Amino acid sequence: MVSITRAQTTSLWDIGAEEHPRDALTADTSCDVLIVGAGYTGLWTAYYLTELAPHLRIVVAEAEHVGYGASGRNGGWLSHLLPGNRNVFERGPRGPEGLVAFQRAMVQAVDHVLDVTAAHGLEIDAHRGGNLVVAPNEAGLQRLRARHAADLRAGLTDEEVRLLTAEEVRERIDVVTAVGGLYAAPCARIHPGKLVRKLARLVEARGVRLYEGTRIDRVEPRLAHAAGVRISTEHILLCTEGFSGPLLGPRAVVPIRSSMIATQPLSAEEWTRIGWANAECLSDTSHTFIYAQRTADGRIALGGRGKPYEFASGIDGRHACHPDTRHALLERLSLYFPGVRFQADYAWSGVLGVTRDWCASVRHDRRTGIGASVGYAGHGVAAANLAARTLVDLVLARDTDLVRLPLVDHRPPRWEPEPLRWAGIHAMYRLFRTADGREERRGATSTSLIARFAGRLAGLSD
Repeated sequence: MVSITRAQTTSLWDIGAEEHPRDALTADTSCDVLIVGAGYTGLWTAYYLTELAPHLRIVVAEAEHVGYGASGRNGGWLSHLLPGNRNVFERGPRGPEGLVAFQRAMVQAVDHVLDVTAAHGLEIDAHRGGNLVVAPNEAGLQRLRARHAADLRAGLTDEEVRLLTAEEVRERIDVVTAVGGLYAAPCARIHPGKLVRKLARLVEARGVRLYEGTRIDRVEPRLAHAAGVRISTEHILLCTEGFSGPLLGPRAVVPIRSSMIATQPLSAEEWTRIGWANAECLSDTSHTFIYAQRTADGRIALGGRGKPYEFASGIDGRHACHPDTRHALLERLSLYFPGVRFQADYAWSGVLGVTRDWCASVRHDRRTGIGASVGYAGHGVAAANLAARTLVDLVLARDTDLVRLPLVDHRPPRWEPEPLRWAGIHAMYRLFRTADGREERRGATSTSLIARFAGRLAGLSD
């Protein structure tokens, strides 16, 4: 059962925040490193620079406010999942060895975030419950088996990922439609808003100058331009993810919208019915997949793609969740947990950055001083930490294992021009929705040909 109320468009993660607006930059200035964007990537980059090179003068320029983008609006999954297509990274210069190194680095990134936040006393509602992927039908279970084999080839261990029977799934979370599942241990639930805001305060305490309401309009070697302001610097690091189009070009990365709801706090009786005692991050094998967490205050925060893309890479700053998407997410909860009445107390959306091959890229040009990290494709909470450490090593010319990972200097192809881009992205999601419906109605035992075609159209498969 579902109940659609006048859910707020404010993110659940903003509730209780007591941040005061920071000053905008209003006069020309200079620094050693300019970081554009006060999300996870930018703030982690500032943090590690203060660790390794505390003498540097660092400025962070944010167009809106700390956590305005995906860092303050995501599902709160701190996970090992690669930001991209493993097949693409495996074809890089280091081949399978590079892919394994990347996967192990992602596992370690989960530990890095938890270790740093614990060391500095940053309470982010972290709980290492792992990730439970549920197959609601036989076709999804087939995909899970293939994914498990690919996980092991990519460097995950039998202790880190394992297949589950339907009964083992329900012992963890009582998803009534489950026919099987996969459990991945290197994953933790967090409160994304707390992480981004507390990280901002931490770097400011270390001497980083953080300006809000300061939109960088144009960059050139050693010089950045905002409205009436020039910033002279040795390094310009673009950490703007889904908002990167104006600086990197609209065909370099596109903003894909993801939407979320948060239910009312559930009663003790309802949680007993559902289970979920270990607060795993929950997802499923549908092509239009969902992602969810049991929040520290006893809600279910659930997300999915919904209305994914606006023409010409537009971004709706209202962050509203379309009513159809809100209804679809509530319906999915009722399908998985019948007998519980769900109400959407909060509903919101945000954008994530997607390159044409769905793979992240970190790069820094020593000649111009300009660097960038983009394209996490929805797996950015831990990936941003890894990318930031990698970007710092590139800036400081450190010879580390990170600078040899396959995402470094990866050059994704450009997206198609409009209107082909809009038509292709919307066609992909329509095909995935159609494939999900057919698999569910027909009790399919293998992945729909429609989904296979959509994956090729999107560049998600080979």
